[in-house]
Amino acid sequence: MIPFREYETWFRVFGDLSWPKVPLVAAHGGPGCSHDYLVALAELAAQGRAVVFYDQLGGGRSTHLPERGGDFWTVDLFLEELENLLVTLGIAERYDLLGQSWGGMLGAEHAIRQPPGLNALVISNSPASMALWSSEAKKLRALMPTEVEAALDCHEADGTTSDPEYLAATAAYYDEHVCRVVPNPPEVVRMFELLESDPTVYNTMNGPNEFFCIGTLRDWSVVDRVHKITAPTLLASGRFDEATPATVQPFFDGIPDVRWEIFEQSSHMPFVEEPTRYLSVVETFLAEHD
Repeated sequence: MIPFREYETWFRVFGDLSWPKVPLVAAHGGPGCSHDYLVALAELAAQGRAVVFYDQLGGGRSTHLPERGGDFWTVDLFLEELENLLVTLGIAERYDLLGQSWGGMLGAEHAIRQPPGLNALVISNSPASMALWSSEAKKLRALMPTEVEAALDCHEADGTTSDPEYLAATAAYYDEHVCRVVPNPPEVVRMFELLESDPTVYNTMNGPNEFFCIGTLRDWSVVDRVHKITAPTLLASGRFDEATPATVQPFFDGIPDVRWEIFEQSSHMPFVEEPTRYLSVVETFLAEHD
């Protein structure tokens, strides 16, 4: 555990931070999830690269604060926590960062500030704005079976998003656009179980699920700021991803040193759906900048 303000951030390192290769810090999604579903990235340690996982405040094994509201759970809070992690581990002058989903949004915000120690950035399955995310989600929903889309629309209008029919329709969407390995592997199940045990951060900042975004992040965007990212950047997304090409395009258009890899058999979790290729693409990119 690392002290952060008067709270604690849980972390775990695979490998040795003193290894020659630049260590990789993995920022998980949510907000409010845990690192568990990203554990495939630990395989990079077998290739001599230390990998740092951490559970962001309010999620996983870090301090939970269910009594806190939207004024507490902010992007700046999580940026401060990330910076505290880097300094405490002694890697703030030399590190790579991989952020997935919300973690990629956080990673973009971090990189926009041009921290001198950021060596390379991976933005994985992340949108450049929540307006794009929401508009694209409507398009994806319209492609679902009629009864699924109708159930989602009906219960959202009625405010009954905990109804079993709505939850079943949500699961159908997730199986198509969040993780296409069904049933989900244990590390993904574990993440969802931890999230369900305390959804404070997720519900506050995002909403009740991945596609009905009514939380404090609903107006978030970095579209007009991504040109400030100077670190070499890899974009990763899945062909069936809820982070559709339209949500990723502003990163590709605006970041000066950028490349984009689309995983043809994946949705939102290519590290689970196509792990061998994903790890190869990420390690090859990072090695170019070691």
